[in-house]
Amino acid sequence: MARLTPITGKDQVAPKDRAIVDAIVASRGALQGPFTMFLHCPELAGRVAHLGAFIRFEGSLDKRVRVLAAMTVARELDAVYIWGAQIDGGRRLGMPESTIAAIREQHDRGLPPEDAQIVDFTRQLIRNHRVDDATVKALRARFGSEGLIQLTGTIGYYSMLAMTVNACELEAGPGAEVLP
Repeated sequence: MARLTPITGKDQVAPKDRAIVDAIVASRGALQGPFTMFLHCPELAGRVAHLGAFIRFEGSLDKRVRVLAAMTVARELDAVYIWGAQIDGGRRLGMPESTIAAIREQHDRGLPPEDAQIVDFTRQLIRNHRVDDATVKALRARFGSEGLIQLTGTIGYYSMLAMTVNACELEAGPGAEVLP
């Protein structure tokens, strides 16, 4: 059970903050997940939503790459809500079950090389707080400098979401796959 009461409607925030709720609902279709917690600090919620809109909908990084990074962050940080929210998207984007299993079970067996690059970069950044030169060079060759920074920003964004859902003990959504 979540440590804070989820904010699921604009009647739960001060009148001055209701435009923030409206903007989040307009961009995402509903109030759910981490935003039900972020809205305990509406200004932060609005700013996170703005960043998330770029990361999720406006950036040039391939959606499958973003979902792969998000799933890896979720697994590395044991963020059950984020994992549950991302896994179906990964499958819809054609992510092989071998990739999903490798992320879930925290190994690299069965990872196609292009997926392995993203998973390895994400794991290095989260586990070591740094990334080796060879990995950065390979990702710059694949995505350019802008893509490398977008990928890094994606990892940071999902890490922030993961920290929030973990601190608030937000459980996976109904029917979502949960981590072991």
